[in-house]
Amino acid sequence: MALRIPSMRLYAALSSPRPAVASSLYKRYASTSAAVANSNLPGALKNAIVKEASLPTPDPASSSQTARLVNDQLPYMVPTYVRPPPMFQKGEGCYLWDVENRRYLDFTAGIAVNALGHCDPEMAKLLGQQAQTLIHTSNLYHNPWTGTLSKLLIEKTTASGAMHTASKAFICNSGSEANEAAIKFARKVGKTIDPSGAKHEFVSFHNSFHGRTMGSLSATPNPKYQKPFSPMVPGFRYGTYNDIKGINDLVTESTCGVIIEPIQGEGGVNVATPEFLLALRNRCNEVGAILIYDEIQCGLSRTGQLWAHGALPKEAHPDILTTAKALGNGFPIGATIVNEAVATKIVTGDHGTTFGGNPLGARVAHHILSRLSDPELQKSVLEKEGVFRKHFQTLQQRFPDIITEVRGKGLILGLQLSQDPTPVVTAARERGLLIITCGTNTLRFVPPLIISETEIEQGMKILEDAMTAVFKNAESVEGTKGQQEM
Repeated sequence: MALRIPSMRLYAALSSPRPAVASSLYKRYASTSAAVANSNLPGALKNAIVKEASLPTPDPASSSQTARLVNDQLPYMVPTYVRPPPMFQKGEGCYLWDVENRRYLDFTAGIAVNALGHCDPEMAKLLGQQAQTLIHTSNLYHNPWTGTLSKLLIEKTTASGAMHTASKAFICNSGSEANEAAIKFARKVGKTIDPSGAKHEFVSFHNSFHGRTMGSLSATPNPKYQKPFSPMVPGFRYGTYNDIKGINDLVTESTCGVIIEPIQGEGGVNVATPEFLLALRNRCNEVGAILIYDEIQCGLSRTGQLWAHGALPKEAHPDILTTAKALGNGFPIGATIVNEAVATKIVTGDHGTTFGGNPLGARVAHHILSRLSDPELQKSVLEKEGVFRKHFQTLQQRFPDIITEVRGKGLILGLQLSQDPTPVVTAARERGLLIITCGTNTLRFVPPLIISETEIEQGMKILEDAMTAVFKNAESVEGTKGQQEM
């Protein structure tokens, strides 16, 4: 589009404490919009110009540099994702910039990945140092960092009050791989208990998400994800989250493993009750099944403690704990932590990885874990949760028929809406805030853990404006699709 409104400068001015400047700019753009509305321009062009004038970060137009780049690249990419129009090229702290140089406050953190923010300077420096030292050797040889990271994972986990039996770690590349290893390990334990293979069944729960590989996908009972690739790996059964009464029928003598998220991320930020997790642990003990906690999204201090299950009594701790996402702060890495009873059943050749635990990834994760386990950071997470909840309460009062529930803990929070939230995602993005959805009609908030109270307040003001546009002013906003696709 030939006419390009400098909307970020307008937004900055309107947010500025200099009312005279803001007022003059507002009047100028208001008069522009009025002039366009009274012109003989085609309707679509009128709407585009008014949109550019009124929104700080409108989605790029079809004639934009972004659109040209996207259209040039899409023919060569397998169409696994539906992405919104902006293309991001730079990040710093809690902000992203697109190729049009427009800034966005990020409440998504790469889906709970960038816990220390985008392009953390210490991490960037370390990456450069290690890249000039040693990147990859394969697991045919020792390197200084795979074992060092494994040791730190065990020490930090047990010291935090979580998984007191943590003994060893398997380092891999992603959350799906961490869960795939956990599933295989549980199956191996089942085989050692009953060599006939009868003890092979696996239990997971509705609304869970454990990954896209065939094993982890089989543990993710969502027809949308499973149906195109059915049949699933045999032996998987699904139960109802937080249903204590159903546990005995669900977990049987044929069960080798049970996998559960202490807080379901993709499922709608649903929190497991301590009573349910304890009952599940007790039932696993009764039948000799391995209990796996998937803390890929909710772990690593996102709840204000290193692991989301850390406040549970030891009697409720898992046999296997999986992690990824925040472990590398954007560098792909995951880990499967096991107790000694599981570790003794796994022998050379049972499992492996080419890239997992390479010196570059392991050193980065060691650094990130050291920082994420800081008690001061964890304390600040709980304080920031309070700030979010204060604003959620205000929003709920303003939109009582729209916001029905607030869920979550720490900085993994969800707003349950009575209507489709995807137009709010679009409206917020076009005002400079990135948010995502999950579950059914749930807005999900998983910002960087380093986010400031000022940034939270800025973001919540944008969210209120977006919700007002969608639900109060009934503006026509197209919903953003695909925003809970892991």
